[in-house]
Amino acid sequence: MNAEAPALSPQGLRLSLLGLMLTAALNAQHTAWWCLPVLAAACAWHLRLISYAGSATRAAAASPGKAARVALALLLTLGVLLSFRTLNGLEAGATLLTAMTAAKLFEARSARDWYVVLGAALFLLLAACLDRQQLWRFPLYALALWILAAALRGLNGGQAQSAQGLLGGAGRQLLLALPLGVLLFLFFPRLPGAFWALPSGEEAVSGLGDDMSPGDIARLVESDEPALRARFSGAVPAVPERYWRGPVLHDFDGHTWRRRHAPLGPLNPLHYAGEAYSYVVTVEPNSHGTIVALEMAVPPDQTVARFTDDYQLLAPSPLRQAQSYSLISYAQFQADAPLTPLARHVDLQLPKGRNPRTATLAARLRAAAPDDAGFVQEALNYLRDGGFVYTLTPQRLGRDSVDDLLFDTREGFCAHYASAFATLMRAGAVPARVVTGYLGGEWNRIGGYLLVRQSDAHAWTEVWLAGRGWVRTDPTAVVAPERITRGAELLSAGLRSEGARLLHVPWLADALLAWDALNAWWQDDIVGFNFSRQLDFAHWFGFSDRNGYRLAVGLGCGLVAWMLWLSWTLRSAPRAPRPDDLSRAWRRLEARLARAGAPRLPHEGILAYAQRLSRTHPHLADAVTPLARRFARLRYGPPSSPRRVRVFVRQARGARAARAARAARARF
Repeated sequence: MNAEAPALSPQGLRLSLLGLMLTAALNAQHTAWWCLPVLAAACAWHLRLISYAGSATRAAAASPGKAARVALALLLTLGVLLSFRTLNGLEAGATLLTAMTAAKLFEARSARDWYVVLGAALFLLLAACLDRQQLWRFPLYALALWILAAALRGLNGGQAQSAQGLLGGAGRQLLLALPLGVLLFLFFPRLPGAFWALPSGEEAVSGLGDDMSPGDIARLVESDEPALRARFSGAVPAVPERYWRGPVLHDFDGHTWRRRHAPLGPLNPLHYAGEAYSYVVTVEPNSHGTIVALEMAVPPDQTVARFTDDYQLLAPSPLRQAQSYSLISYAQFQADAPLTPLARHVDLQLPKGRNPRTATLAARLRAAAPDDAGFVQEALNYLRDGGFVYTLTPQRLGRDSVDDLLFDTREGFCAHYASAFATLMRAGAVPARVVTGYLGGEWNRIGGYLLVRQSDAHAWTEVWLAGRGWVRTDPTAVVAPERITRGAELLSAGLRSEGARLLHVPWLADALLAWDALNAWWQDDIVGFNFSRQLDFAHWFGFSDRNGYRLAVGLGCGLVAWMLWLSWTLRSAPRAPRPDDLSRAWRRLEARLARAGAPRLPHEGILAYAQRLSRTHPHLADAVTPLARRFARLRYGPPSSPRRVRVFVRQARGARAARAARAARARF
C-alpha cells in the first residue's frame, strides 16, 4: 500500500476487509442503523486503493488529512451519543467500535494499522457471541474467525500466497487449536452467574407482557417461535392441564389490564394435591422477567426465583437469554388463608362510568345466584349460551370494550373473554384477576420434551371463593371447548399462517421437530454448560469432589496431552535449518564485537561490515577483515573441505580476535 509497508499482501487486505464486514454484520441487530453503511463505504474506498497495486503515492494522496480524520471521528462519536444517549453497554460499545474502525480505515497504511483493524474485528466477533448464541449463528461465527485468521497470515508473511492458500493454512491452524478449545470448554472452571452476560438495553420479544388489551395477543397467535421447552422426568400432563402461568394482571382502566408490581399482602401458603410433575423448563428470553411455569409450581429456593403473593415466579435478573430451571408443579392446589383487605380492594376495582351494560348484567346474574360460586356458574352459562364465537380476527372494540363484546360483537379470543369475565366478577363483588401465560404444548418425540410456542399464548381468569382461595376459571373453555382439549390445533387452516400450514406436511414437520430438538440440545448442553454441569461432567470421569480442584487436575492433564499431540502432529513441519559450525563461529565473533561497541547493522553484509570497521575502528581491522574475507569465501565460494572450515573456527575463536575484542571493550 505504501513505502512504509511494501510487503502488505493484497490478498490479506481483502480478507481483512471481508472479515471486518462480516463481524460488523453479525452485530447489526444491536448497532445503529447508520453504522454498517459508513463501514461499507470505508471498505469500498480501501478496495479501490488495493486495485492500484500498492502505489504509495496514490494511497497517501487519497488518504484524508489529519484534520478531516479527527473531524470524522468526532462526528461518528456524536452519532453514537445521539443514537444511544451513552457510550456504555453492548449496543453503544459495538456501534462505537464499528464507527471508529471505519474511521481507522481512512488512515490505514502500515501493517500496524491493519493489525489494529483486525483486532477491532475480533472484538466485534466477541460482541456478537456475547449477544446471541443461537445454533444457526455458530457457523457464521466460525466463518468469520476463519477469515480473520487467514487475514492475519496474509499480513504476517503470506505475501506470496493466494487467498486459497491463506484460508487453507488458517484452517489447519484452527483445527490444531480445536482440541484446546474443547478442553478449556469442558474443564476450565466457570464463575457462577452470568459472567459473560453484558447489560443490554434491547429487551427480548415475547408473547406476554406487563399489560393486556383485547387484540394484543392476536398478533402473536400466528407466531410459531418457541416460548419454552419442558423436559419431564416422569408423567407428562394432559392437554387440559397444560396451563403455563406467566404475568398476573390486577389493574383495569376499562380497556387495558396492567400488572401490579407492589405486593398486596403476605404470601398465602398453598396446599398441593393431585399428581406432581417434576420437570426442567427452559424459558426463552422475555421482557416481563417471569419464569413461565406449569401451574401450580412449588416455590423454589429464593436464590433461583422469587414467588410472589399472586403466585408468579420472578427471575432474580432479566431474562435476556434462555434459562433453565428445575421445578415441581401440582395439578391441584388450594389456599386457605383469607384474602387481605388490600388485595380484595385492588381486585374489586372498576373504573367509574365505564361498561355500564356489563354492570347491569352482573347485577342480574348475581341476583339469580345463591352465592359467589353460583354467580361464577351463572356468568359461565351466559357465555356458553349467548352465541359467543371464538375467532382470531374479531371486530374492533370501542371505549367500553367489555360492553361491546358482551352485547354487540359477541366474538373474540382468550384475551377478550378473560377480560370480560373478570369485569363481570368484579361488578358482582367477587374479587377477580387476569392471568396470562400459555396453554398446551407440542410433544417433540425426537428431543423428548414439550414445546410451547408463542402461538399457545393464552389468558384466563382467577376468582376468589371463600374456603377455596383463588380458583382458575377459563371462560374460553365454555366458548370454545376445543381450544382447551386440542390446544393450538384449534386454529383452522384458514386462520393459521403459511408457516403453520406447512406443519401438516409429514416430512417437513419431522424436519422441523429435528431442528428444534437440535436447538434445544445446543441451548441446554452447550450454551447452558455451567459450573454445576462441569462438576457433573468431572464426576462422570470419576472426579467426585465438588470444589473444582479435580477440574484443574483434568485441565492440566489435558493440556499436557494436547501439547504432546501437537508436537507429534507438527514433527514433519518444515523448520528453519540450524546454523552450521561456520555460521556459529562467525556469530560468536559478532556477539563479542557487539558487546565491545561495534555491532553489525541489520542491512550490512559481512564484507561491508568489515570495511566499515576499518574506518570507524581501525584497531580491529587487522583481526576482523581477514576473518570476514575468509568467511565469505567459505560460505559463498566454491565448496570447501571440512578441514578449512575447522581452521576458520579455530581462528575465529583464537586469541587474536579475542584480544582485539578486549582491546575494543577497554577503549569504548
